Amino acid sequence: MRVLAAMSGGVDSAVAAARAVDAGHEVVGVHLALSASPGTLRTGSRGCCSKEDAGDARRAADVLGIPFYVWDFADRFKEDVIDDFVAAYAAGETPNPCLRCNEKIKFSALADRALALGFDAVVTGHYARLDDGVLRRAVDADKDQSYVLAVLNAQQLSRAMFPVGDTPKPQIREEAAERGLAVANKPDSHDICFIPSGDTQAFLGAKIGIRPGAVVDADGQKLADHEGVHGFTIGQRKGLGLPGPAADGKPRYVTGIDPDSGTVRVGSVEDLQVWTVEAERAIWTSGVTPEGPIECVAQVRAHGGMASAVAEAVGDGLIVRLREPLTGVARGQAVVLYRPDELGDLVIGSGTISGTGGSGSAPVGSDAESAATR
Repeated sequence: MRVLAAMSGGVDSAVAAARAVDAGHEVVGVHLALSASPGTLRTGSRGCCSKEDAGDARRAADVLGIPFYVWDFADRFKEDVIDDFVAAYAAGETPNPCLRCNEKIKFSALADRALALGFDAVVTGHYARLDDGVLRRAVDADKDQSYVLAVLNAQQLSRAMFPVGDTPKPQIREEAAERGLAVANKPDSHDICFIPSGDTQAFLGAKIGIRPGAVVDADGQKLADHEGVHGFTIGQRKGLGLPGPAADGKPRYVTGIDPDSGTVRVGSVEDLQVWTVEAERAIWTSGVTPEGPIECVAQVRAHGGMASAVAEAVGDGLIVRLREPLTGVARGQAVVLYRPDELGDLVIGSGTISGTGGSGSAPVGSDAESAATR
């Protein structure tokens, strides 16, 4: 096959491209320029798309002996990832920009251009596995990225390749060193590449501006003022601007955000418990919407936030009823559904969280829930 290797400049994508070459594919490397001013992106261990990374990707392609190009996706990245990120926080949501980048840039804009140029598939260094079109968790659970790939539909998965998902990260580094790739010991990227300072709140404040509001307790009593709901996320404990803990001495957490009124509600850790999750924009990786309830494991964060559950498609969305509560579940996050089997967890589908139900919701297995699902 003729495949396009998306080379970020890191060790994973370099080894993925190398393995594609070993498999006999005709491989062309491409690095995505995601900023009109690359110097504003993070560098070193805190970046993924900087000028430094472009150079590392080019040198890796030279070692592999494959053609290499840099494609400009700065406008698409700004519109589909950065602007979406800012708008979501302004609406009181907590988005995952890496998830949106995969959906809109790497496996939509990039893949579409690749297909138009005659490529059969796109190769990336994501830690996930594809088995006859079925997306599964990576062998290395600590590096697994299936959560941020669960937004891909069946068509997108059919033209994707994840060559490193069957190998633990330490072995990938060893392989890179054996191949003479200079990125073998390059640190992993962290945080958000388009926020150079690492200060997300300051970045959002500069984009959104001051929108005053109040921090209130569960009874609606005002506790403090704030400069915008974009400075908060569900489950947040620090930086709330409060004079001290609750009257019982326990810490307070953000339990609710109303972007219209600018109100941020705080409460106890118990108030964070969620038993039901509603989501919109459901994506079923098989391409077929399942009928009836689905036994699954629901995950609401890239690493952690998992519980056994029963999910069901509802119109264009889905509802997930948890068997045990989760905390820190916010609108704008993705809920990803997995089905464990003997080959490893497979991804059933995903949705963007639009609402949650707390302690008043009936957990799966209760009399009320059993009646509701019969």
